[in-house]
This record gives sequence, structure tokens and C-alpha cells, in this order.
Amino acid sequence: MNLSDHLLTVITFLPTLGALILLVVGGKGQDNLARWIALAVTLVTAALSLVLWAGFDQTNTGFQFVENYSWIGDSIGYRMGVDGISVLFIPLTAVLMPAVILSSWGSVHTRVREYLIVFLILETFMIGAFATLDLALFYVFFEGTLIPMFLIIGIWGGARRIQATYKFFFYSFTGTVLMLLAIMYMFWQAGTLDIQKLLQFKFAPEVQTWLWIGFFASFAVKMPMWPFHRWLPEAHVEAPTGGSVILAAILLKMGGYGFIRFSLSMFPDASQQFSGFVFVLSVAAIILTSLVALVQTDIKKLIAYSSVAHMGFVTMGIFSGNVYGIHGAIFQMISHGIVSAALFLCVGVVYDRMHTRDVDAYGGLVSPMPRYAFAFMVFTMANVGLPGTSGFVGEFLTMFGAFQANTWVAFFAAFGVILSAAYALWLYRRVIFGAFTKESLKGILDLDAREMVVLVPLIILTILFGFYPAPILDATAASVNLVAENFAQAIGSASAAVASAH
Repeated sequence: MNLSDHLLTVITFLPTLGALILLVVGGKGQDNLARWIALAVTLVTAALSLVLWAGFDQTNTGFQFVENYSWIGDSIGYRMGVDGISVLFIPLTAVLMPAVILSSWGSVHTRVREYLIVFLILETFMIGAFATLDLALFYVFFEGTLIPMFLIIGIWGGARRIQATYKFFFYSFTGTVLMLLAIMYMFWQAGTLDIQKLLQFKFAPEVQTWLWIGFFASFAVKMPMWPFHRWLPEAHVEAPTGGSVILAAILLKMGGYGFIRFSLSMFPDASQQFSGFVFVLSVAAIILTSLVALVQTDIKKLIAYSSVAHMGFVTMGIFSGNVYGIHGAIFQMISHGIVSAALFLCVGVVYDRMHTRDVDAYGGLVSPMPRYAFAFMVFTMANVGLPGTSGFVGEFLTMFGAFQANTWVAFFAAFGVILSAAYALWLYRRVIFGAFTKESLKGILDLDAREMVVLVPLIILTILFGFYPAPILDATAASVNLVAENFAQAIGSASAAVASAH
């Protein structure tokens, strides 16, 4: 058997195999064994995801590593495959999972085996959502992520975890119910749930409108877009560090991926029709949530609102519908996945030591924690979008794409860049600089070897992709060009039809 023929299946379900192993071994009194097994499984999965990326043909616009088997009659099949839109999200997910396992090594002491099992199952659902080529299976994977995250926040979260958990679940579940109705109608119309075939099927413009709304309801909550973001800050605050990392770095990106894969590609007429609406929500997210971030005193909540603002750039780029905007949106999602994960890991470092996320509890950490100060600085600068970091490339491309679509959208979005610098630098100054006088901070220790192993690779990636974005842009180029061309053709055909009708 050739591994490449089933590489996606192996990558997707290897974490679940690891979870099953943990059910047998790593019981009570064997927490360290459970941790090492989970770490080994996630490292192998990450390595295989890099093999996937290395073997991906960047010039091919079609799906690669395709697996296609009958499952439920002729309607639903086990179909897997990746193109330039999806291929990078799998390594992003897989590479961050070992960091999540390592980050919990010294902070999670209750139900350790169960904690690791839930994260491994969550990894399968996340990778599956990016890898599947069947719409029913996509819904299963997409919706399936709610259950592990519900448990992660509800069991290992903070004092208000129950409220945060239910808010997260019901916001997400309500949106996906509407998407399910849209999926059922698509099957009735097209007679298939094969994503490859659905991408070629032309839905009538009036049908596209309702289908677009159904998918929008789900993806807007998942990202989340303003004003559907109300569940996110509380979920972040109450989630353990690993939960916050995955929530910001991966789960939010599933919404952006869905917008490109389904909304823009399958419903181009409706996407053009609602683009102005999305632009308004995107600019509102960029500006309003940045203003809210400025007044936060909880470090996690500030970074959570920052994530909503950065996702505003993503939706703005996607619905500009041009090559620059879509390229920028994907790059921004990959970059934000790395940077936001790192920022939440940095918060976890000081929280594990001081058990508080209050900005006022810190100050002057550059003296006792110089390595931490450097790491936090790199990720803060990337969050601001400083040239030379990965954050700059994504923001620049999305704004350039928006400028081509609507000058005013890009103009107002630029204010968000200024505001992000304001709240990020305010946070950094309060936590890192100033006099080191607080008695409670005396004896605080700098990054240890485990924390360095987690953060140093993320520092390298943040700077590498800032100076050399080609590995990401080249992998996505062929597929992005195809999406943008198909979108332009669909809009041109619709405009010509309207003109001829008059």
C-alpha cells in the first residue's frame, strides 16, 4: 500500500488512534505516560502533514491526494482531498497540537488522560473539516468540533466556564442548523454532495441567495464576525490555555475557509450581492472591536477582541473577490493562527506563575524575564502588522485587495491598523516595561526549557514568513487564481444577462 494514496486518512485519524491508545494505557497515576503518548502522536501527525505539504503540486489547480469511496449509498461518500485553499490549514493544525500538549504539561493536573483524549479527537475533527470533499462529511467534522471544545471549556475552564460553554455551543449550533438546511437543499438541486461536482454546478441566482444566507449563518458565528462575536471573549477567558490556542488559531479559520470554499466558489452571484454587507460588518469588526480591546484589563479578553478585528481583515479580503484579497485572507489566517496561538501561550506562561490575567498585576517583567519579554515582543509586533513579520503580509494584501474592490473600505480598515498598534503596545508597555516593584512578582521565573521549545519555533515561523512569504503564497497561488477567475466570470456573465434582459 502506497502511503500517499491514503495520506489524508492517516493524518486525519491518527490522533483518534492515539486517543484509543490512551483509553487503554495512561490511567490513574500514569499522567506522564499519557502526556508522552499524546505528544508522540501529535508529533508524528505534524511530520506527516509536512510531508503532505512537501508533496503538494503547487501548479495543479485541482484536488490532490484524493480518496473516494462509497459510504452511504450513492449520495454520501468518503471523499478526501486538498487543493491550494485547504492544504496549508492541515499543517497549521497539526503543528500547533504538540505545542498545546506541551503547554498543558505543568498546568493541567486533573483528568489528564481525558484532557488529552479530547484534544486528540478534536484534532481529527479539525483536520477532517479541511480535508473532506463530501459536503455531508464536512458537516459532520465541522459540527463535531463543538463537542470536544464544549468539554474542554466546561471541564477544565475557569470559574464561569458553564455559562461560557453554553453560550459558545448555542451560538455555533444555531448557525450550523441553517447550514444543514442549505446542504439538504443543495442535494435536492444538484443530486450530489460531492464538493468537486458542486463546484461545477451552477445554482440559479435566486437559489444562491438563500443558500449563501444559510452558510453565512454558520461561518459568521464560527469566525466570528461582528456582531456574532459575543460568545468569543468569554469562551477565551474561561478556556484553559490549550483551548484558547485551538479556538483562536484553528476553529476561527474554519469559518474563513468555508467562506472561500463554499460561499465565494459555489454562490458567486450571491457573494457579489452581499459583498457590501460583508464589507460593512468587516470594517465594523476592525474598528469597533479594536476600540473595545483598548479598554480591556484582562489580557486574554484583549487578545480575544484583537482576534475578531483581525478576522475582519480576512472577510474583507475574501469578499473583495480578487486575487490579492483572497491571497491576503488565506495568508492572514495562517499568520494569525501562528501569532494568536503564540500570544495565548504567552498569557498562559505568566498565568501559570501568578494565576491572574489582570494587566495591573504585572509590570517590569523585562527585568526578571528577558527571554519572555523578547518572545512577547515578536508576537506583539506581528499582531500589529509590523513589516518583517507575517502579520504585515496578510494585512497588506487584504487591504490592497479591498482597495481594488472599494476604496472606502480600505480607507476605513486602515484605522484598524492604527488602533491595533495602540492596544497592543499599551498592553506590552504595562506588562513588560515600567518599574519592577510589585512584591507579588518577586521570584517570578523566566521561560524554562519546555516553554522555549514551544515558543521558539513560532518565533522563527513569524519572522520567516514575514521576510519570505513564498512558501504560503506559492502553495495557494494556482487555486486562488482559479477561484478569483471563476468569481469574475460568474459576475461578468450575470451582468451580461441583466444587460441583455434590458
